[in-house]
Amino acid sequence: MRKLIPTLLLLCLACLAPTAFAKTCNVAISGDDAMKFDKTEIRIDAACTQVSVTLTHTGKLAANVMGHDWVLAKTADMAGIDADGMKAGMAAGFIKAGDERVIAHTKVIGGGQRDTVTFSTSKLTKGGDYSFFCSFPGHSTLMKGKFVFG
Repeated sequence: MRKLIPTLLLLCLACLAPTAFAKTCNVAISGDDAMKFDKTEIRIDAACTQVSVTLTHTGKLAANVMGHDWVLAKTADMAGIDADGMKAGMAAGFIKAGDERVIAHTKVIGGGQRDTVTFSTSKLTKGGDYSFFCSFPGHSTLMKGKFVFG
């Protein structure tokens, strides 16, 4: 029994080790009734194992009129996600169900609301070509930016 206790302790420490080294990086971004994000670029250090993005809608208009979300994808996938999201509609948050091209997204919010999404950076490649955008119909032409990981 005395030999079993140190072995169990080592096993417990080994299980905790990955979470002990996890690093969550936080980003705050806002969108307004003029269809603008307050950032055109977001940079995330490669040491981050998770990213938590909080979107705040600083406008006054309701989600069904001037809703905003924050979507992250490879830049090459952005137009397809946007087109499929428009077909999916407001009830689906303008994101096609099960769309694997979407790396992360918040829900669609209206004026005065806030939403946060947290995701693992394991889906990202250092130096990859990523963009963030709003998937509300017509918004991605103005509400978009570069997402840099590394």
